[in-house]
Amino acid sequence: MPGRLVALARRAVRRAAVSLRWKIALTVTAVCCTVAAVLGVLVHNAVARQTVGQVRKETRADLDIALDLFEYGTSREGINSVLDPPQLPEPLRKLVRSGRQGSMVGTYQGRPVMWAAAPAGDQIMAVWSPYGNTSRSLEKFDTAILGSAVLAATAVALAGLFLAHRISRRLTRTAAVARRITAGDLDARVGAPPGGGPDETAGGGASGGDEVAAVAAALDSVAGSLQSRLQAEQRFTADVAHELRTPLTGILASAALLPEGRPKEMINDRLRALHRLTEDLLEISRLDSGAEHADLDSYDLGTLVERGVHATGLDTEVRTVSSGVVETDRRRLDRILTNLVLNAHRHGHPPVVVTVDAAPGGVPGRAPTIEVRDHGAGYPDDLLRHGPRRFRTDAPGRGRGHGLGLTIAVGQAAVLGIDLRFSQAPDGGARATLHLPPPSPEHDHTP
Repeated sequence: MPGRLVALARRAVRRAAVSLRWKIALTVTAVCCTVAAVLGVLVHNAVARQTVGQVRKETRADLDIALDLFEYGTSREGINSVLDPPQLPEPLRKLVRSGRQGSMVGTYQGRPVMWAAAPAGDQIMAVWSPYGNTSRSLEKFDTAILGSAVLAATAVALAGLFLAHRISRRLTRTAAVARRITAGDLDARVGAPPGGGPDETAGGGASGGDEVAAVAAALDSVAGSLQSRLQAEQRFTADVAHELRTPLTGILASAALLPEGRPKEMINDRLRALHRLTEDLLEISRLDSGAEHADLDSYDLGTLVERGVHATGLDTEVRTVSSGVVETDRRRLDRILTNLVLNAHRHGHPPVVVTVDAAPGGVPGRAPTIEVRDHGAGYPDDLLRHGPRRFRTDAPGRGRGHGLGLTIAVGQAAVLGIDLRFSQAPDGGARATLHLPPPSPEHDHTP
């Protein structure tokens, strides 16, 4: 259960680390752009209202003077007054015809102007003021607002991306540690980076005060708890196996003194089974503790596999597609093959076939493969999803057992650097495939 929780946490943290960076950056950018747009509109309206209002006020003042001069039949230079101008905007003309005064931006002789008009007897008195400079000033001001908004949005977006990148790095590190824990490295911790220095990548590991640090601390806590449980289980297994080994040896020696007959055979058979179980438990304890190391030497793969399979004494066919020299530990490879072949005969159905191919696809230098398959009901789904687990082998059609044989095979394969995979054969049956490390160039040849 703790392993599943770690795997789920790893997937969740990885998805969050991938998307969170851009979510934060896009959210910050969107908020910044919205604020900049709202502020830009407000500032534009305020400045435009003030600037245009000033021009409108001056134009209306000139209109009052022009009306006074019109009443007395005089005129004055500096006031751009016109009676019934054809360029007067139609909405303003209708407003004046109704007896009211008004002002409006329009054009006069192709230039933008501010018009102000009022009734003058049966005519319309209109006054205009140049509006081109005001219009250009407002355009420049709008350009400045837009440029400032773009610069601000860019700066904030970069700051948000930087912040999101820091958070993402911390989550990515947490996900990496979760992957290491899932792969079996129970010493991995978010708060303890390699080198023992301060954890700059993770923002101080679990010592921070934010949610990312809380996730890191929770993962470290799960890893510590899982490590303690597994170590306690390993110690218990090793202690039980060691305690059973000595009395079992004495019992086996004593059983040899019994008179010949069926009772002696039954007792010896059960004692040997118990002795094998004890030895398997001791071997698993050594594998779990990391005390096993490979003693590599050069061997011809085809010959090595044939000898190992025939030593089991079981009716097993060996097919050698191609052979070649490999560097491996003969004793450990024999142990792997023996366990796989015994499992195939015990839980599957004949024929059991072992196929050796030192150069898959006819390409020298590629990883040599060994395939062990039977023609039974196949591996249980739980084994295919999670791999072999000790004392869990119940599967319809494949009998019962302790689950130690495949567990030892996986452990010894890891010591040799062999990739051991379990699958179902396309035409039925269980299939175990060993991908050995590629041979070194000086040993790379295929007969």
